[in-house]
Amino acid sequence: MSSTLPLNDEKIKIIAKELGLSEEELMKQSLVTFLERKLKEIKAEIYKIKNKYMISSIEDFERLYEEGKIEEKDSFDDFKRLDHLEFKKEEIEKILEELK
Repeated sequence: MSSTLPLNDEKIKIIAKELGLSEEELMKQSLVTFLERKLKEIKAEIYKIKNKYMISSIEDFERLYEEGKIEEKDSFDDFKRLDHLEFKKEEIEKILEELK
């Protein structure tokens, strides 16, 4: 059983007041913290894939395919995952830039 309390507007007001913040600033700081943590997780996943193939970019991955150094059937899931993670990373970085 979870002991987390559901948040509602009243609880947010109370927390903001206790911390000496406006509700907007509390929500903004919370969102920034959440996105920074998410970004750290994404960067760690990106690092693992890049390290696995000893590459520094998705372009390097493509070059390995072109040069026949790796087989698509063995690595295509990682390629797709890396591409997706890079996209998510860029999106989160844009949002964080706007929030800060």
